[in-house]
Amino acid sequence: MTLTASYEHCRRLNARHGRSFYLATLLLPAWKRRHVHALYGFTRHVDDIVDACGETAADPGDRAGALDEAARRLTAGLAGEVVDDPVLPAFVHTVRSFGIERGDLDAFLRSMRTDLTVTRYATYDDLLVYMEGSAAAIGLMMLPVLETVPGAERRAREPARELGRAFQLTNFLRDVAEDLARGRVYLPQEDLAKFGVTEDDLHGGGRGRALRELVAFEAGRAREHYRRALDGVELLTPSSRPCIRAAHELYGGILDEIAAAGHDVLTARARVPRHRRAAIFARHLLAASAAGRAERRRPAGVR
Repeated sequence: MTLTASYEHCRRLNARHGRSFYLATLLLPAWKRRHVHALYGFTRHVDDIVDACGETAADPGDRAGALDEAARRLTAGLAGEVVDDPVLPAFVHTVRSFGIERGDLDAFLRSMRTDLTVTRYATYDDLLVYMEGSAAAIGLMMLPVLETVPGAERRAREPARELGRAFQLTNFLRDVAEDLARGRVYLPQEDLAKFGVTEDDLHGGGRGRALRELVAFEAGRAREHYRRALDGVELLTPSSRPCIRAAHELYGGILDEIAAAGHDVLTARARVPRHRRAAIFARHLLAASAAGRAERRRPAGVR
């Protein structure tokens, strides 16, 4: 696959599976946008290996083997070898272009491997360890592509990690039923016990007060991650800020929809209405256009 075709494949993956995030990426300058799609494409590809294979393969070794092969192809691609994979040409090109750290890639792959064997998390701290690779590391991968203002690289790292955690926890709440069908419960076991919720309640599609209070509690945690992530927006170059602000609102909007449904996450999957997504996009479009024009006019090395 050519590099151009690989980037287009990643773009399509993002458009198909990450509609809210894809909408936010349209606010980025085109040259940044394709690299963000490449990061999304690779992480989605690996996630699909774990999830799709998990639904069809009785032997966990089959899933582990598929993940091993994905890691082997990544290593080969980063070493300059030509690999037969639709997402890797774009992803490897992005990683090498921006000097994305291999440690972040390995952290992501470790968390994906965890999904092969770990289906419950005793405490929120345990879940945070998982999210360090599945979410925080992705935020760190994004950071070089988005660019920071001079001298802000180190200060921007923690807000980037926080935004990854916020997105991930939002997805966990939205996808409780979907994850349950795969045999996974990401809601910490100590929290279920604290609110008096059992897994039988989840399997029964329960909408009782205890479950709604549990979901509201976890949503509060997610909102705190979003709040902490906001500190990093001004550390990004101006042309990246509208995208991240929009993504912040779009994903935060999922929590709003969960709240509007009485924190019932089992009856229907929470979605931000199309008209609200369009309004968020339109609100940030003017700022994105102005920032892009200003950066194109600015001499190299001057911010």
